Amino acid sequence: MVKVIVYPPTSTILADLVDRMGHTPLVMANEIRKKIDTPSLESPPLNITPEDPKKGLKYAAVDVPSGVRGRMSLIGPMIDEAEAAIIVEDNNCLVGCTGCARTNELTRLLIKIKGIPFIELKYPRDDGEARRFVHEIRMFLEGLK
Repeated sequence: MVKVIVYPPTSTILADLVDRMGHTPLVMANEIRKKIDTPSLESPPLNITPEDPKKGLKYAAVDVPSGVRGRMSLIGPMIDEAEAAIIVEDNNCLVGCTGCARTNELTRLLIKIKGIPFIELKYPRDDGEARRFVHEIRMFLEGLK
């Protein structure tokens, strides 16, 4: 069983595919669940502790917008924990503010320079591409040990 980070980290479909292939998906939903289930929140309803921005500083400089550091406080530890990665490019679900865009760029960069096996695919546009997309991900996941 390998811990696989999924990019975009909000993809529940890719997380399910990773899980069905016997690996552990590292996705945002699991990180958010940990925060919600933790009874020791210090500043509800913000669901953030004073330590969270400090975690983000490990991955983004202090002059980077706070939104990027906040997002990286969740995504960064997943990258550290990852043993493999699935990256999907040209994804229409990755719209958002500049902070989201910079976080996405930083996330892809950190995954690629980590030196773990990864597969990078374009988002499928039709049924044929979707079948090849799932097949390539499945072959990648079967090759992980």
